[in-house]
Amino acid sequence: MSQSPEELESQIEDQREQLAGTIDALAAKLDVKSQAQAKVSEAKATAKERTTTPEGKPRPELLAAGAALVVAVVAIVWWRRR
Repeated sequence: MSQSPEELESQIEDQREQLAGTIDALAAKLDVKSQAQAKVSEAKATAKERTTTPEGKPRPELLAAGAALVVAVVAIVWWRRR
């Protein structure tokens, strides 16, 4: 079952393409810096979605919670200094 030189060259080219894809995939897995940057970008986007309305304004319930926290801290400081 002898193959022609053209068939061999075609098989070699296919193997090279598969190997190049595998190497690219391994390089992407080993690139820790870009993975970390992607995670940071994803976390920022998630945080922004959770803390703002679709119009981009701060969510009212978070503003109320922040104000309540500030009032509580001020009250505790005031009470301890008395």
